[in-house]
Amino acid sequence: MTDSQLIREIKDGNVQLYDDLMRRYERKILAFIYHMLKSAQMDSLAEDLCNETFYKAYRSLHSFREVEATFSTWLYTIARNTVLSELRKNRNTSVSLDQSGLEPHAGTDAMPEMSALRNEKVSMVRNAINNLPEKQRSALILREYDQLDYQEIANILGQTVSSVKSLLFRARASVKLQLEPYFLDPISEEYEGMKQG
Repeated sequence: MTDSQLIREIKDGNVQLYDDLMRRYERKILAFIYHMLKSAQMDSLAEDLCNETFYKAYRSLHSFREVEATFSTWLYTIARNTVLSELRKNRNTSVSLDQSGLEPHAGTDAMPEMSALRNEKVSMVRNAINNLPEKQRSALILREYDQLDYQEIANILGQTVSSVKSLLFRARASVKLQLEPYFLDPISEEYEGMKQG
């Protein structure tokens, strides 16, 4: 059954189908919420916010209009607004990228040095993304991790497609600028110096 068919059935009173709709999106929405939160220590908060997102979606399903957005776009918007609302309530918590999307898998390297180096690089990338302004960070997460298209991101963020492209350009440029000192290739630096000298 498509999302549209499920939603139609749920609106017609077959509410047990909402579980099917939830299962279809639960992992994606939970991952998105994790990405919006600062640390992996917020696992239980992320799960609570995911549940709250689905509860809000269920309560408002009667007002959902497919002509205005796809169900997934509508759901991501609810998730984003739920997270931002929670973070505004608790100002001491900041929005950022969660470790789960970038966390290396423990024990995958035969050499601990390689694993430690990869963990350090992952941490640097995560910190660079965490330092982005909220809209740039959200746009980058939705595009790179959730693989949403520009129109879907625009709908979720309440922006135009060109604004989303601009947000993504600035986000990528900022992350690149923050990471350049750590990821410069020494061989290419020597090569550049030799070419100029």
